[in-house]
Amino acid sequence: MINKKNLTDRFLRYVKMDTQSDDSSTSFPSTAKQLELSKLLVKELNELGLNDASIDEYGYVMATVPANTAKKVPTIGFLAHVDTAPDMPGVSVKPRIIENYDGNDILLNSENNVTISVTDFPELHDYVGQSLIVTDGTTLLGADDKAGIAEIMTAVEYMMGNPEFKHGPIRIGFTVDEEVGRGVDHFDVKKFNADFAYTLDGGAIGELEYENFNAAGAKIIIQGRNIHPGYAKDKMLNAMHIAMEMNSLLPPSERPEFTVNYEGFYHLIGFQGSVENATLQYIIRDHSQAKFETRKAFITKCADFINAKYGEGVAKLELKDQYYNMREKVEPVIHVVDTAVKAMELVGVKPKVKPIRGGTDGARLSYMGLPCPNLFAGGENFHGKHEFVPIESMEKATEVMLKIIELYESK
Repeated sequence: MINKKNLTDRFLRYVKMDTQSDDSSTSFPSTAKQLELSKLLVKELNELGLNDASIDEYGYVMATVPANTAKKVPTIGFLAHVDTAPDMPGVSVKPRIIENYDGNDILLNSENNVTISVTDFPELHDYVGQSLIVTDGTTLLGADDKAGIAEIMTAVEYMMGNPEFKHGPIRIGFTVDEEVGRGVDHFDVKKFNADFAYTLDGGAIGELEYENFNAAGAKIIIQGRNIHPGYAKDKMLNAMHIAMEMNSLLPPSERPEFTVNYEGFYHLIGFQGSVENATLQYIIRDHSQAKFETRKAFITKCADFINAKYGEGVAKLELKDQYYNMREKVEPVIHVVDTAVKAMELVGVKPKVKPIRGGTDGARLSYMGLPCPNLFAGGENFHGKHEFVPIESMEKATEVMLKIIELYESK
């Protein structure tokens, strides 16, 4: 059996460390504070007996659990990321454990009247009787992806402490800057040297994902013209109004809050402006490559319309692809998915194979030559103050990892 206390203690220790990434930064990693957790993980891996554990110049941590079987077994990788999302406070996280959850609303913060309501979050019903780790209602929790880190570390602890558990070579990797889309910009797949891998970066228990969005980022810079309002007729160009007009050209029904499953979207993630200048920032997502290209063409057409109406150069569009659907890279080695499904079933977890409405490091790694589906880490409501993770889900995630390893050794 895995050590539940050590798993929980690790998670609580990790989430109290501020590791938020910064999408406005040009450094790599985007914030130096991520390195503090990376360095701690190297120290803990060394203490567990992984003598090759190291951190490189970019902040990536790599280590090996040496094989202890004479069988020829594939080298399996497991990865998680150290950073937390930049769009929600992640400093001074104060986690709290609710033992034997009773199924009622959870008051997180009486002063700010923050509650995890069963009405708003009906998935709470799935965890009655379990132990939930929640926030204090002022920050995110950081289960994305510190739950994944704690689970990987606990699996390492189990393998190193139980030599009778036979396994092939296991590669461990911890990345930085996943939340800002740069997580594997400098990751050395050849050095990692795994035949395939899994990210522990999914959500609720049972989730298994090998399809994800194709993704692009769009920035639209509106150049207005500021004139004294008393003399503005036929002269002023109010950049904020033009920006709002630009946004109105995109279909309202194709926003994240109105889409599900394979449906793509345009998501406005930033809007700053004055009369003289305004900036709109979007993320564009679709599972279908053809629809993804259509979306990019449409937002380009909208910017062209603004320029035709108000003058060339009023709207400047910067459009950049971020990552692509990993499905085509995973399907040729579909055994990595089938084995994970079997592992879940054997440890009593119902598999929920579903598309990721987002992306992981695994999506880009798959295109870099390392097929890398995504396993659940167990958390719910990531990136917000209503985030929580059941300890039992983290236990099962660790058991699934170990069962995958066992299944490949037993073939």
